[in-house]
Amino acid sequence: MSKKFSIGWAGIGKMGAPMSRRVLDSGYLLHVYEPLPENRATIVAEGANVSHSIEDLCAASDVIVLTIPNDAVLRDLVFSPGGLASVMKDGQTLVEMSTVSPAISAEVGEAMNSLGVAYLRAPVSGSTTTASSGTLSVMASGPEDAYKFVEPMFECFASRRFYVGQAEEARYLKLVLNALVGATSALLGEALALGLKGNLTLETMLSVICESAVSSPLIAYKRDQLLNRNFDPAFSVSQMMKDFDLILGAARTDHVPMYLASMIRQQYEAAYTEGLAEKDFFVLFEQAERLAGLTPNPAP
Repeated sequence: MSKKFSIGWAGIGKMGAPMSRRVLDSGYLLHVYEPLPENRATIVAEGANVSHSIEDLCAASDVIVLTIPNDAVLRDLVFSPGGLASVMKDGQTLVEMSTVSPAISAEVGEAMNSLGVAYLRAPVSGSTTTASSGTLSVMASGPEDAYKFVEPMFECFASRRFYVGQAEEARYLKLVLNALVGATSALLGEALALGLKGNLTLETMLSVICESAVSSPLIAYKRDQLLNRNFDPAFSVSQMMKDFDLILGAARTDHVPMYLASMIRQQYEAAYTEGLAEKDFFVLFEQAERLAGLTPNPAP
């Protein structure tokens, strides 16, 4: 049975696909807008409806959800001719779930407010695996009544949900989390390289770390990847570079000194120049090994 509101989903990519699939499986009427046929094929085969334009998507939906790559795509979807700012109507809800800057988000907020559209900033924390299992975390800010209205949809893919404010608070919180996530890879890589110099094995160190005061779900999640030296990307170096650019951009705007974040951004830049842009961001461990003289060969 369909739920009380219909959902239009734009962006059926790495995260949007498993999230929208869980919404569809929960009985919502789902319309999807995704320019790449190969991205939308599976969800359409499972029962979602195709919208061939943003205008069609908005006409068919009460709630519009965006899971898109970056500020530029958001700006295009909202402000280009035929975009959301010209076709959304009073009483609809826009839920933007990507990692984008507070600045572009505020611009979207102003545009939606002028239309009478409720605008929720709702970035997620997690991976494609947690999206598929319905265990993402959602951090939302915007009108509280809109949050309560769409929370049943969030329940489809997020086991932890946080309402954190009326404006851009969720954007800042997402950047706070990503700063810590990106820094964990850099610091862990250096620490492990030091331990290897001291004749410890990687397995011994990670076993103890995961049972110590500095254990974290992130390190536990990445443990097997580090042990197997498998850096197929759950989240790539290039994606982390984009997020650190957002972090440092917000810091510049708000005059927040972030010495460590600036240095870590340069570590990711070095990994990029080594040809590691599309490796998982925990590949900084192998970068630290090379800098310590522990591996004779350069990066592939």
